[in-house]
Amino acid sequence: MTDPNRHYDASETRDPQAREQALLQALSAQVAHAKAKASYFAALFKDVDPAAITSRAALAQLPVTRKSDLLEIQPKSYPFGGLNATPPGKLARIFMSPGPIYDVEGHGPDFWRFARGLFAAGFRAGDIVHNSFSYHLTPAGSMVESGAHALGCAVVPAGVGQTDLQLRAIADIRPQGYGGTPSFLKILVDKARETGTDISSLTKALVSGEAFLPAHRAELKAAGIIARQCYGTADLGLVAYESEAEDGMIVDEGCLVEILRPGTGDPVETEGEVGEVVVTLFEPDYPLVRFATGDLSAVMPGTSPCGRTNIRLKGWMGRADQTTKIRGMFVHPVQVQAAVRKHPAVAKARLVVDRAGDQDDMALEIEVADAAALSQDALLEDIRSATKLRGRLVMLSPGTLPPDAKTIEDRRPV
Repeated sequence: MTDPNRHYDASETRDPQAREQALLQALSAQVAHAKAKASYFAALFKDVDPAAITSRAALAQLPVTRKSDLLEIQPKSYPFGGLNATPPGKLARIFMSPGPIYDVEGHGPDFWRFARGLFAAGFRAGDIVHNSFSYHLTPAGSMVESGAHALGCAVVPAGVGQTDLQLRAIADIRPQGYGGTPSFLKILVDKARETGTDISSLTKALVSGEAFLPAHRAELKAAGIIARQCYGTADLGLVAYESEAEDGMIVDEGCLVEILRPGTGDPVETEGEVGEVVVTLFEPDYPLVRFATGDLSAVMPGTSPCGRTNIRLKGWMGRADQTTKIRGMFVHPVQVQAAVRKHPAVAKARLVVDRAGDQDDMALEIEVADAAALSQDALLEDIRSATKLRGRLVMLSPGTLPPDAKTIEDRRPV
């Protein structure tokens, strides 16, 4: 039975078989809608009979569209490469994520479905949400804001940076909750402790965009903040979220999730096997079918102790490709390569991502034969411009990097 104090709506506690039947009943109509209204899917599904797509086995026969492929698909027909079913001028917002990749927001309430994740993190009507996700071109700020409004919450549109101003706003406005990356929340907590700023009104948080390690969670809890994480993308919105059980991430009710063997269209054979997260989205404006995120995860056995009955993911378990998320922003190999190509003095380069304390560290390792021929400041600025992130340079002797070195190497602990 649904408890209105613990569950967002009755769909969360449905019989799993009833949920699966409802998803499969909606699947055929969504494939038909994508084929009829989105030119990309019209071409991709030209030989597909939507009426036949009524099972997971039938779905598994459809081609996969990979997020990494959008860098090639979208330039063929800007801004969305024909993946949109609603004309661009009839959308609510058009976002530009790193890549660049252009993202859709429609007019529907809670378009990104974040209210469910916020509710599970303890947010309720009448709360004030301090939203430190970016509002600049990328959609994360809008995701949390629209979800908070759907719950009946007010929002402080803080965005990123300006730590002192954000602390002043928290001290004066007294918000109950925070939305943003866990690393920036820790920066706020540490700075408040250092300056004596009272941010004790913050008691809950929904965090995303980067790894949320157990030690970090415990440190925030010691500061009086219960933080829960969610998993989403700029293309899909909310995919999965954590509840008070803090035992895996529960898949959102608006998604059909598959776990595929990386680089294939084939589902993994056993529950618990690690594979790539692939999502079919039941959304009319951007009807993504078998959209491969590039993220690795696995399905957990059983259901959550919190009473929600949808499948659970183990959380983020790495990448199926070299694309990676740093401080909440996706970075693609082509971005790094484009920035480095502007500097002929660089013979070879590798972007290394690691953890420095509680924060992501981004270092561009480069081999340069003639250091005098390179402007290090200019290269750093080009990397910052391409990725929207600040990094540092590590100069290496020629021959240091292996011949098969990745463009991006992620060394962060999973």
